Amino acid sequence: MPEVKDAELVTFDAASGEYRHWRLVIDGRIATLAMNVNEDYGLKPGYKLKLNSYDLGVDIELQLILQSIRFEHPEVACVVLTSARERMFCAGANIYMLGTSTHAWKVNFCKFTNETRDGMEDSSRHDGLKFLAALNGTTAGGGYELALACDDIVLIDDRSSAVSLPEVPLLGVLPGTGGLTRVVDKRKVRRDLADLFCTNPDGVKGERAKEWGLVDEIAPPAKFPEVVRARAEKLVATSTRPSDAQGIKLNPLQRTSDDAGYHYKYVDVTFDRGARTATLLVRAPEGARKRGRDPCCRRSVVGAANGARTG
Repeated sequence: MPEVKDAELVTFDAASGEYRHWRLVIDGRIATLAMNVNEDYGLKPGYKLKLNSYDLGVDIELQLILQSIRFEHPEVACVVLTSARERMFCAGANIYMLGTSTHAWKVNFCKFTNETRDGMEDSSRHDGLKFLAALNGTTAGGGYELALACDDIVLIDDRSSAVSLPEVPLLGVLPGTGGLTRVVDKRKVRRDLADLFCTNPDGVKGERAKEWGLVDEIAPPAKFPEVVRARAEKLVATSTRPSDAQGIKLNPLQRTSDDAGYHYKYVDVTFDRGARTATLLVRAPEGARKRGRDPCCRRSVVGAANGARTG
């Protein structure tokens, strides 16, 4: 994906398998998705994605990979999210990216990021695709929020790796993509412990992280891969996804754009910017038309977001 400015259109152009920031390996019913952010390929100029921090471009790739697993690899029952880096899982959203972005860009970035995590939970609940976070290093901010979206969390117990939500003490902002909600409502962490956790920039590690309910299991480095594999296999056993299902290929989008809107092979999106509405016209493939089906469907959608746009 090329660098973009705030006012430019952000597109979903990465073809399946062509990712700069993630490594995907599928082994039977288990897919391992390792975060390996290329610091020199931020979506916008002016910052480097150090310490496996992420921006919108990294998360767009994550969303595309998850869609690929859902539809191209229906035999996969569990996705293990981990890091390709030693002693560093994810440092969260890149603060330099946030510091140089407009308010609208930050709002849309947080929306997209949280919706991706919501999609993971929805897949687990309704599609049987389970997620395990294998935290093999420091996990901070949005990195821990990504882990919170998983069904199971394993933290390496190496006496240095911790989970943390340091936004309040370090930046003076609340965790913006579901951190507080998932800690208390999903993981049922005691509220007094949650208060301590979210005001401590150093985070919590090892046995204490497990005792507080911030992670489900800890493992020393020598046993970490074994523990992760065993817990992933348990999640596979709870999945409703059939092992013999056949996937479908997700082809790259065929899209053109002009002042009126976006135009795809079967969908047109036109904007009335004054009314702040978008109209979607959906056309059926030629074969469906010949069989007498309704050839198109028109729908208007009210749009209120400004700034960063996706399509």
